Amino acid sequence: MKLDELRGEGWQRLLAAARRRLETNGGSLDTTISIGAPTDAERKVIIGITGSHRSARAGRLRVPLKEIELFLLNAFGRDLLSILSDVDGQPVRDRRAERATEDAGRAAVLALASAGRHADAPWYQDWLARITSDGTLTRLVRRGGAELAQAVAVLDALPGDGLPLPVLSERATGDTKALAGTPLAGLVLRALSGWFDLPATTAEQQRTLWDAAGVIVDDLASQVLALNLPATGGLVASWLTSAAGAGIPFRLTLQQLHLSPVIPVAAEIFVCENPAVLRAAAATHGARCAPLICTEGVGSVACRRLVEAALGAGAKVLWRNDFDWPGLRMTGAAIDQFGVQPWRMSAYDYRAAVTPDGTPLRGATAPSAWDPQLAVAMSASGTAVMEERLLPALLADLGAAGPRVTPAVPGQPTPGRAREAGQ
Repeated sequence: MKLDELRGEGWQRLLAAARRRLETNGGSLDTTISIGAPTDAERKVIIGITGSHRSARAGRLRVPLKEIELFLLNAFGRDLLSILSDVDGQPVRDRRAERATEDAGRAAVLALASAGRHADAPWYQDWLARITSDGTLTRLVRRGGAELAQAVAVLDALPGDGLPLPVLSERATGDTKALAGTPLAGLVLRALSGWFDLPATTAEQQRTLWDAAGVIVDDLASQVLALNLPATGGLVASWLTSAAGAGIPFRLTLQQLHLSPVIPVAAEIFVCENPAVLRAAAATHGARCAPLICTEGVGSVACRRLVEAALGAGAKVLWRNDFDWPGLRMTGAAIDQFGVQPWRMSAYDYRAAVTPDGTPLRGATAPSAWDPQLAVAMSASGTAVMEERLLPALLADLGAAGPRVTPAVPGQPTPGRAREAGQ
């Protein structure tokens, strides 16, 4: 009998069933396999193995693995495992041991991830849950788990402070190109997408996410829009001052701020989220408008540099975003990071602007530590309010002289007064 005969019709399904059983039971021969609706060739093979007659009318034939092993030892002088490896061209796997190894590897990388800097953050926990449920974690473990360890190291280094992407990559992984369009970059961007509640599909969206995390992918793409923000410090400052004199919006790049740092000259600076507000302010007030910076969503590194320069020069910065969950997170982050004051970001302002037919709130809820009742009111109504709906009040603030804070409401302190009172 030649080994090639084992690749014939009579043996194929029998050996395939033997392989499946051995791979799932740790290689034990103490079991029986069966063949349903056996062909005549399969029936003859099983009769030859067992030495027992099997009826042609039998719907299923069973044979112990030990008898197959004994037959092969007598015919070829080799055991079942080695025969299967030769016939199929691949060794018999021990799937039970593989699962145990895989489970141990998964536990190890999850333990490493759970010790990360952001382990307690909801977005981080959601990221781990997503990559676990969709099979990403299993694939990473099967590749050794190094990518997840590197992703955690990258996230541990964030947020950055204008850190170039290759520098971040080298510090976290030892390779300057490890985050340049690689699977590792995709893994980190999935986490950043949850962190900043932004999509990560297009190249532009990915740059925005890196920028939001304080990482510079392109210092020309990192920009900030300003209106009526005079400054000192050099050429770029002179451009800002000239634009302010004419009431013309001016777009600054991070590269310009690096080459020619500016020092804003303003006692009070407002910050909004949407360019439509800045555009309306320029059209309505022109050069008489109060200094205004627009974050255009999550503030870029350029935006943060400009705000830091203004605060460093002694300016009072009043900040606002849309009344949605990302807006609350961004306002809270700005208060925590820069010590800015909220601008028309109170429950009073929200209730005055919300309408029953507004845009539904989406995504995970967020707190409003500067006015806890704001988050409560938003949750109760389930409706978002974009900045544009507050435009008349915002324009009035930007065109008025003196303090610009939310009017007092009986029983509810304004954000400004609460801050001054240490509440």
